[in-house]
Amino acid sequence: MKSISARLRSRFNVSVAEIDDNEVWQIATLGVSCVSNSGRHANQILSKVMDFIEGARGDAQVLDYKLEILQALKGSDTRWS
Repeated sequence: MKSISARLRSRFNVSVAEIDDNEVWQIATLGVSCVSNSGRHANQILSKVMDFIEGARGDAQVLDYKLEILQALKGSDTRWS
């Protein structure tokens, strides 16, 4: 997982973390995030990431994935508390 995570970071400029199943060597759950000013661009990048992961290893299999696009609030009056 370290190798594929490093390749994803390098190739797609995304953040990657192993987020679950840390004790089981046969299963890995990765979280991948991308920040962009366009939801469409973020979707394109994450789709390319999935294509890369699916083609990276012939002996590995993607069982499931979930894609979620979050939009930040716009406006100059946004305040953090």
